[in-house]
Amino acid sequence: MSAGRGLVVDANILLRGVFGVRVRELLTGYAETVSFYTPDICVEDTLKYIPSIARRRGIDPVESEENLMQLLTSCINVIEMPAYEKYETWARERIAARDADDWPVVATALLLDAPIWTEDQDFFDSGIATWTSNRIEVYLRDV
Repeated sequence: MSAGRGLVVDANILLRGVFGVRVRELLTGYAETVSFYTPDICVEDTLKYIPSIARRRGIDPVESEENLMQLLTSCINVIEMPAYEKYETWARERIAARDADDWPVVATALLLDAPIWTEDQDFFDSGIATWTSNRIEVYLRDV
């Protein structure tokens, strides 16, 4: 993993990395030049949703969980709560109008001074740069 610029990955991007091709290719393809991070809560959320999504798609949930673990070991750094919790109050203030439960992602972005890769519009107006999958490659290429 790179020690260069960072990018905080939201749970919905983790799910796309597990079940999709493009996001997985972007994560693995840019892992040498971009440091990807996610708060521990996003991993928990992703693990919670994998079984139902896998069943709907006719995919083995265990294999899907293994795909997540592979991404986490190969190209995504998991940030544990003790590292980002000191930013909780500030993060909650920034996201309160949208979804206060998303504060760990905002706190991680504040901790790392990094933008967020998400499909969740709740992060817009938080004062932190956000990138969606349809434009993320612009950010990744500029590293």
